Amino acid sequence: MSSLDVLNPQEILLAEPRGFCAGVDRAIEIVERALTKFGRPIYVRHEIVHNTYVVNDLKDKGAIFIEELSDVPPGATLVFSAHGVSKAVQDEARARGFQIFDATCPLVTKVHVEVAKLAKEGYEFIMIGHKGHPEVEGTMGQLESGIHLVEDVADVAHVSPLQTTKLAVVTQTTLSVDDAAEISAAVKARFPLIREPKQQDICYATQNRQDAIKVMSPQVDIVIVVGSPTSSNSNRLRELAQKLGTPAYMVDSAEELQPAWFEGKSRVGLTAGASAPEVLVKHVIDRIKALGAVAVRKMDGIEETVKFPLPKGLRMDGGGTPGGH
Repeated sequence: MSSLDVLNPQEILLAEPRGFCAGVDRAIEIVERALTKFGRPIYVRHEIVHNTYVVNDLKDKGAIFIEELSDVPPGATLVFSAHGVSKAVQDEARARGFQIFDATCPLVTKVHVEVAKLAKEGYEFIMIGHKGHPEVEGTMGQLESGIHLVEDVADVAHVSPLQTTKLAVVTQTTLSVDDAAEISAAVKARFPLIREPKQQDICYATQNRQDAIKVMSPQVDIVIVVGSPTSSNSNRLRELAQKLGTPAYMVDSAEELQPAWFEGKSRVGLTAGASAPEVLVKHVIDRIKALGAVAVRKMDGIEETVKFPLPKGLRMDGGGTPGGH
């Protein structure tokens, strides 16, 4: 086939909603406000959100990202990332005397509060999530014991709580909605009396972005997800599109796009994970346009209006509302 016969992309279909969620917006704003108020450097435990561009931008502004609290000098200002931290990290940070601002997403905090409350009533927990993900480490680290991780349906058969009369299930907030439902069903089948959360733990933004992919995938020839490799919710979007039978790729930046992906693909679906900024989406659109796309169409979708308040000490004087991202 000659290059003239190859059909280049004609149209880009933009998923709605996509990109930043309220928890990410708030977390970034906390770091930016702290830098403005206290000056550089501001220390952040773990990547504030899982996006390379965002982390590098905040580094340029004076944020220093660390994993070990021993790397933070006495008296410094410390921000906990949006993923949440264990009780041990909270206690150590307080003991070291840092000025602390907690950027944990309120929807993750809700899970922590539920775990603490039920643990007092004698509950053990099954947690559905990915081992090693900072959110999972933070939630499991709310208790010294009695919280058991399952990553897939096979794990459910091998989990062994000390008792089954008081058992509750919690979920990482950024999982695939369908995978989590399947694992939950296996947990319920094995432990019929298990207590489920009043509202599912998977966050509204994760759900909305996955729902948009389900609508978009059948309408396009290829799906591009803007997101970093460490971003759980971005990975789930790519996996979901592929499960629905559409070739899908995840890119951290427009430079990673490969022209060969688009050969013979006239309609490109484009979305972004909850920690990916819109500026990266714009770069990707420009790059796909350079490959031949002439039209960009926005899908109909849910308009997200959720806004989470900033911690005390970082709100604007006079009660003004903060600028968005």
